[in-house]
Amino acid sequence: MKLYDAAAVLRSKNSGPFEITVDALFDHAATYNKIKQSGVINKETISKLYNIAPEEITEIVFFDQALGFKVTFARGVSSGSFLDRDVYGAQQHAPLMDLEVEV
Repeated sequence: MKLYDAAAVLRSKNSGPFEITVDALFDHAATYNKIKQSGVINKETISKLYNIAPEEITEIVFFDQALGFKVTFARGVSSGSFLDRDVYGAQQHAPLMDLEVEV
């Protein structure tokens, strides 16, 4: 199943002018726990999907209480600067949409 279909919410936003945060929230604890325990959400996967170095990933955090995870990584260019095509960081979840997960 695609992560987009498994998640109730899949979104991205600025985490300051120099970072992007991607959030995924789930409706069911079983779905969330299976994805968390699978280990598919890791620096290697995120690096490949976003074509960034693992060192650019600031954090990957799972929040059991919220049935979700967040991934924060460095922006290629700062928000609102020349060449920035997504000033709010609102379209940066797209690479994760098609990630295959077992549910």
